[in-house]
Amino acid sequence: MILFSARSLFSVFVLLCAIHFAAASTLLPDDEVDALREIAATLGKKDWDFNADPCGVEGGWGDNKVIGATTNAVTCQNITDANNNTVSHVVSIVLRNQSLPGALPPRLFRLPYLRNFDVTRNYLNGTIPKEWGSTKLVNISVVVNRLTGPIPKELGNISTLQELNVESNQLSGHLPPDLGNLSQLIQLQITSNNFTGELPQTFVRLTTLQDLRLGDNQFTGRIPDFIHNLTNLSKLFIQASGLQGPIPSGIALLEKLSDQRISDLNGTESQIPRLNRSNIKTLILRSCNLIGELPDYLAEMTNLNILDLSFNKLSGTISSSFGNVNYLYLTGNQLTGAIPGWILDSGDNVDLSYNSFTAGGSECQNKSVNLFAGSAVDNVTLYSASSGLVSCLKNYHCTKSQHNLFINCGGSEVKIGDNTYNGDIAQPTPSSFFLGDNWAYSSTGHFLDDSRNIDNYIVENASRLSMNNAQLYMNARCSPISLTYYGFCLMNGHYNVSLHFAEIVFTGDKTYSSLGRRVFNIYIQGKLVLADFNIEIHAEDSMVPLYLLSPSILTLNPQKSRPAHQSQPAYLLAQWSGL
Repeated sequence: MILFSARSLFSVFVLLCAIHFAAASTLLPDDEVDALREIAATLGKKDWDFNADPCGVEGGWGDNKVIGATTNAVTCQNITDANNNTVSHVVSIVLRNQSLPGALPPRLFRLPYLRNFDVTRNYLNGTIPKEWGSTKLVNISVVVNRLTGPIPKELGNISTLQELNVESNQLSGHLPPDLGNLSQLIQLQITSNNFTGELPQTFVRLTTLQDLRLGDNQFTGRIPDFIHNLTNLSKLFIQASGLQGPIPSGIALLEKLSDQRISDLNGTESQIPRLNRSNIKTLILRSCNLIGELPDYLAEMTNLNILDLSFNKLSGTISSSFGNVNYLYLTGNQLTGAIPGWILDSGDNVDLSYNSFTAGGSECQNKSVNLFAGSAVDNVTLYSASSGLVSCLKNYHCTKSQHNLFINCGGSEVKIGDNTYNGDIAQPTPSSFFLGDNWAYSSTGHFLDDSRNIDNYIVENASRLSMNNAQLYMNARCSPISLTYYGFCLMNGHYNVSLHFAEIVFTGDKTYSSLGRRVFNIYIQGKLVLADFNIEIHAEDSMVPLYLLSPSILTLNPQKSRPAHQSQPAYLLAQWSGL
């Protein structure tokens, strides 16, 4: 029998508690705790409590440790070594949506078991460290930051790397050929940077790739023929990348492709390439310098949900039925003949505006089919500024002629001085025409990949506005593909078109909400007057109004302003004033 006094029992209890606390506070090896301190200091992460267990849920280390389902967590895993000792090690760091102000930590190799490093949507600057090449990372995500410089060639040494996502930064230079050594790479996402040069030929070795996104860059050269070797691709995005056409015919060999988006290709004219018919759900070939007729095999793509062939030079008739397509955009082509009955009777989210169909339509909108300027006599690319109203507005009766027109695009009616700006608050559909009082607009497109269940075509300003006439900049209309404002019942004479812009969504503070760019083209009377227009660059800041005045235009009736085939949605505040 062993007897303990109350005093000795208390001593044992205190001793056991002390041993347990010490074990918990040193759960990670000391060198990994020191590495986390260094990472926190470099990133500007100030809410990690190093008196708590980094592998636990207290002290800012994350209460949800599930990788892929957390925005703030350090995750550990118990690993048994060669001596059969089980030790906890850091395997993942996820710090998303926090606007961290520092830089990327170079010495991630101090965490030898780290596999996932995700700092998406922060305010980090500097470069991608070349030291990361000595890690065993599986996933790297630095999306939406302020990173500059090239991708270091040393990243090609990470034999374990499966996902590399550097989208929406300010990275530049040529892509290093060493990236072709990444034999396990599944995702390569580099959209919205300033990369230049041609795609390295070594990329032909990236046969495990499933997701390749190259858009919104300044690459040169043609889309490489070796693309057909990447037979595991399911997503291919080459929108406004700088690469030239034509689209390689070998793309038909990509049998697993389900989402293909290519746009803004210069170079040789070509016909729509033959594609795999079985798996494609989204097909965007916008402004790709395509000619010829619509191939019948497009109608055989039974899984096709989105078909966007807008702003090409396609001709001929629409003969086939695209019964399974939920969104059909044929805007800005040279299609002819009668509009098929299946479109007029049951077409849903179909945009046929700016084509050369047989004239005679009395409506600019038929259910959810946009027919604005859809006939040969009123195609904006074919008629002069003095040719009058488009055919679908021929029955519109002007009660009086006016010498000016003011529109508060996306906002309510506003009176500024002696001028009253028409309100413009109607929510369009993906293919819609709206008729106001002596003015109208045509809007094309819906928003992809924005995680919203319902498209919102009017946005509100994201911060306090201090500029003059701020009520004009409280809201703005946005459009994913094309937005046309059309004024009529105007007196004959010379007109100036005044456009007022302000970037009201990207904030002017030091958070990730201030990061991004919006690029679009501006047309007046069907003529390109500004290409690749970026509000924030021209205004030299966000939330600062920018006033653009076009040259004088001789017109008999219509005034047009259209931002077309842009890579990011256009937010437009427009004003027409007659002098």
